[in-house]
Amino acid sequence: MFEAVEELVGEHADLERRLADPAIHADQAGARRLNKRYAELTPIVTAYSEWKRTGDDIGTARELAAEDSDFADEVKELERRREELTERLRLLLVPRDPSDDKDVILEIKAGEGGDESALFAGDLLRMYLRYAERNGWKTELIESNESDLGGYKDVQVAVKSKGATEPGQGVWARLKYEGGVHRVQRVPATESQGRIHTSAAGVLVLPEAEEVDVEINPNDLRIDVYRSSGPGGQSVNTTDSAVRITHEPTGIVVSCQNEKSQLQNKEQALRILRARLLAAAQEEAEKEASDARRSQVRTVDRSERVRTYNFPENRISDHRVGFKAYNLDQVLDGELDPVIQACVDADSAAKLAAAQ
Repeated sequence: MFEAVEELVGEHADLERRLADPAIHADQAGARRLNKRYAELTPIVTAYSEWKRTGDDIGTARELAAEDSDFADEVKELERRREELTERLRLLLVPRDPSDDKDVILEIKAGEGGDESALFAGDLLRMYLRYAERNGWKTELIESNESDLGGYKDVQVAVKSKGATEPGQGVWARLKYEGGVHRVQRVPATESQGRIHTSAAGVLVLPEAEEVDVEINPNDLRIDVYRSSGPGGQSVNTTDSAVRITHEPTGIVVSCQNEKSQLQNKEQALRILRARLLAAAQEEAEKEASDARRSQVRTVDRSERVRTYNFPENRISDHRVGFKAYNLDQVLDGELDPVIQACVDADSAAKLAAAQ
């Protein structure tokens, strides 16, 4: 079952030798790549070593149990541990998303429901900021368009890890399952009759692309500048500092006006554009994948209703995996891990099924 693991064990040992050579670290980018691969392989090698050791221990315990029945319980315990390690190795060997360790750009847009939707978009933003805080991640507000009554018509925030992360614990690895339409059911603050309204906000999560991930030809860009404005059209800047970039081959348009400098707004817009182009390339690759791959939990389709937040019942429901819990207040305060883990488990199960 794990024949291929021996090759990974050899690769891990080779990486360990190379990383011990000081000359390797003269190339920082190359050293980072080696360290990343070493970190990916370490949990597999550790689990495999214990799996093999447990197999040897079972053989010894069975021999002893044949002479002394007191060892029978030890055999059962070792066999149970062997089964756990077998399942862990199966999961560790599931093909990983190459973007899992990337940072993300998260976009939230108000949808159906007018002002109530904008208020809900603000609630979602706070939820993700609290979740990032719980994980020790850094956040950076890139662009926002506030509504007149509070909340956001749309907002974009970068979420970044503060260093190397364990496999499966990176920002994209966790937040990629948040993409889609999020629906809220509650009595709006503006509702005098106490009636429950339903509104929605769209969430799009993009792995943040480095310049080496996406090559942009400057000749493909149309860059327009204009004056920034605040809620209600009130001028907040007397210079043309706001920037709109159109990527003509794809028609993708990105605007930024939060920064005071035109150059800063241009850089922020390019960050978002790179992330969107990377996501578009990944979606195109996904279309060419097998039916088994396409059957997995979808992660960045904002047209899909993924979750409902029901305030009267304090209930949160994820419609993709059937997850349901009655701790909505805690989830909105950033306790998202159980919800996300349900999506991770469903995704892993789909990948395991496809690999068999």
